[in-house]
Amino acid sequence: MSVLPASLRRLTPTRLRDDVRLRALAVGLGLIPPRTMHSTQDAQALLEAAHGARRVVEIGVYEGSSAMALCGTLGADAELHLIDPFGAHPDALPSGWGATEWATRRSLARAVRRRGAMAPSVHWHVALSQDVAARWSDPVDVVFIDGDHSEAGCELDWSCWHRFVPIGCRVVFHDARADRSGGRGLPGPTAVVARHFRSDEAASGWEIVAEADRTVVVRRVF
Repeated sequence: MSVLPASLRRLTPTRLRDDVRLRALAVGLGLIPPRTMHSTQDAQALLEAAHGARRVVEIGVYEGSSAMALCGTLGADAELHLIDPFGAHPDALPSGWGATEWATRRSLARAVRRRGAMAPSVHWHVALSQDVAARWSDPVDVVFIDGDHSEAGCELDWSCWHRFVPIGCRVVFHDARADRSGGRGLPGPTAVVARHFRSDEAASGWEIVAEADRTVVVRRVF
């Protein structure tokens, strides 16, 4: 099946366009693309952070738009680990939104097939990020935090995962620039970034290396 024309998709009433089951069917069958959750500037910041990475962890997958972008830039020797509990993340999405594991897996599988032998290996973790972190031991070049958008949830993702990031590698926060002039974001991730990287009590050993729209990229320096 081919993607329905954008002009036709725009005619669909909002209540149908946001219906979780209908969206899952349409995304899974390839009739509509995954909903884009990131601006062009956000995507550029993420992909620049991931350039040359060998292992990337994405927390919060939804319909897979950013995961598809990562699939398009990571090399064949890279691993992309996707973490999402699919249904147990009440603060990760706007009210009434949701995603279905079946549909997102199918969407990502198409992206992998398009790249063929050049695609990274994709590893699914259908669980809460803290549960995956409890079993994790490998170094990670990039951690992309875009899951539970409450302050407590974002703080938990940071505290669980930043210890796996070696010197010179990065953590990327989405929706974390609500306090910046011209920036956007949500209160939870914005507060976490402000506390750890912008305040007098900022975490030592880390620095902000890039910002764009709703995205903040930090790097471990020691």
